[in-house]
Amino acid sequence: MTIHIITDGSSDLTPEIAKQFGINVVPLYVRFGQDIHTSDMDSEAFYERMRNEEELPKTSSPSPGDFYNMYKSLDADKDILVLCLTSQLSSTYNHAVMAKTMYEEDGHTNKVEVIDTKTASMGLGLLAVRAALMAKAGKSLTDLNEAIKQCVQQTRTYFTLDTLENAIRGGRLNRLKGTVASMLNIKVLMRANEDGVIETMEKIRGTQRVLKRMIEKVGEAWHHADRNWIALAHSNCEERAKEFLNALLEKYPFENVLFVNMGPVIGTYAGEGGVLLAFGEPNLK
Repeated sequence: MTIHIITDGSSDLTPEIAKQFGINVVPLYVRFGQDIHTSDMDSEAFYERMRNEEELPKTSSPSPGDFYNMYKSLDADKDILVLCLTSQLSSTYNHAVMAKTMYEEDGHTNKVEVIDTKTASMGLGLLAVRAALMAKAGKSLTDLNEAIKQCVQQTRTYFTLDTLENAIRGGRLNRLKGTVASMLNIKVLMRANEDGVIETMEKIRGTQRVLKRMIEKVGEAWHHADRNWIALAHSNCEERAKEFLNALLEKYPFENVLFVNMGPVIGTYAGEGGVLLAFGEPNLK
């Protein structure tokens, strides 16, 4: 690989996937009271602890120093491309940019580019994998930077939550509206929009109906989608997610699938039972 690929811990890439594609991950932080963990803590252990705690954990971005130390640790003969969680949700992107300035001011001659991916979880993870594959194919940093920026514009990230409780407790959703929706078994279909803002697209009664609607969203884009890759993250509901994925692939057979348990950063606000999928359109070579 001619270029180092870095992403952050909100990407939900497992250590195995990161190693397979040669991706470096800068973790975020998750705090239960005074007990601080990094976002690469075991997902099942995280969900078990969150289930037993009275208060939701707090999440925080990597510091500029965390990114700077990652830049310094890599082979200085290769350029660096950094892909970050949407800046609408976190200061992670800004801290990566600050670290780039520090790195350049210290006289390092290899180039660093930082991209706000305007998405999260496996939307970000899928972009990191695609960047790694392009880098392995020999793209220059300039060409790779432009290609991934185009992919950012054309990546679709959809998700639904089984419960709105964590979104309410975490301040991401109005408590009254969320309580009413929960009482009526209303599920929300959400997406990361073109500005990186998480927004509600539709409100649908029942889990199976909203999952069916997610498959329909793939179908609406299928004729011009990138059929090479689809990514799916679930928040500690593997059986439901596998059933959903099998139903999706029966209709829309993507060639490669990334399937993960959502990590602590996004899982804090998603709560258990959520399903997220990401894919690209149009087909990019």
